[in-house]
Amino acid sequence: MPLFSSRLTPPAELEARLRLHQLPKVGAIQFRALIDAFGSASAALSAPASAWRSLGLPQATAEARRSPEVRDGALAGLRWLETPGHHLVAFDSPAYPALLQEISNPPPLLFVAGNPGLLESPQLAVIGSRRASRPGLDTARAFSTTLAQAGFVVTSGLALGIDGAAHQAALDIGGGTIAVLGSGLEHIYPQRHLGLARRIAEQGGALVSEFALGTPPAREHFPRRNRIISGLSLGVLVVEANLASGSLITARLAAEQGREVFAIPGSIHHPGVKGCHQLIREGAQLVESVHDILEGLRGWHGPLPALPSQPSVNVRSDALLRQLQAAPQNAEQLAASLGWPLPKVLAALTEHELAGNAVCEAGRWFARCA
Repeated sequence: MPLFSSRLTPPAELEARLRLHQLPKVGAIQFRALIDAFGSASAALSAPASAWRSLGLPQATAEARRSPEVRDGALAGLRWLETPGHHLVAFDSPAYPALLQEISNPPPLLFVAGNPGLLESPQLAVIGSRRASRPGLDTARAFSTTLAQAGFVVTSGLALGIDGAAHQAALDIGGGTIAVLGSGLEHIYPQRHLGLARRIAEQGGALVSEFALGTPPAREHFPRRNRIISGLSLGVLVVEANLASGSLITARLAAEQGREVFAIPGSIHHPGVKGCHQLIREGAQLVESVHDILEGLRGWHGPLPALPSQPSVNVRSDALLRQLQAAPQNAEQLAASLGWPLPKVLAALTEHELAGNAVCEAGRWFARCA
């Protein structure tokens, strides 16, 4: 038996659902109410306008169901579904992810390009700043690699910065990754990640959206996208985020949905981690190692992967690295703090950079060792 609703549902009913989905003022609640009231989307489209008004829907919405724009949009959706790898998963399909079904107002339809089977796999959301520092990107890659090795699907939002690093790291080791979009699947955003989106769909991952195919991105779409990211996942890891970051919205939605929230701390002088510190104050689990996450979710993953061997660095005996762990600094500040000549500082920084213990970002040096 085919698994996905687009393969199970008669074409007339599928077209009717696509029409309902495009109507103004028909969100998740109204979509389900119409099908519950009339038994099917086809019957709902045939019902009198007065019956729609009795459900609280305006006259304009009832009239729009027969408009050429709505009809053409539904037919475009049917054509899209004819392409291999394109799927539509409905709220009443056995393929609809069980965790997402638990959230408030789950999306009635999910457009999926790629592997829809990933939707039911154990997932960890890895999210963070679009303008992440180089150490933040390194951290996102390292955590996502180990999570994927442990059998988790890495779920994120395809945004620049942390999201993109998380998706790429999972793909690079042959792991699963899901990108949830704040636009339709025929309007990939951001455009800079069009190649990444194709790679996700072609390499066993999945692109997911609740929006009609040609829907452009809009500010109000991203909180809706975020509730899906957290709703699909067992937990959410915030790698780097400032106080205004949308990642905090996702983390708080996750907490409301009963999901685990993890946050990576950083220097008190780095504004890009203040959001993580705020989440920790609000009850998020402070994470220093990916094993903090894996231990908390034991039973959902395979054997814990061995951590890659790294050259041991005795931070306590290395005064320069101690300074960088306390706060990112430029070379001149380090020379003043340590009382060293600037050439000695520059030589030490070069050695640590080559060893992978420190990295320069926008003129300031950050420690990368644990």
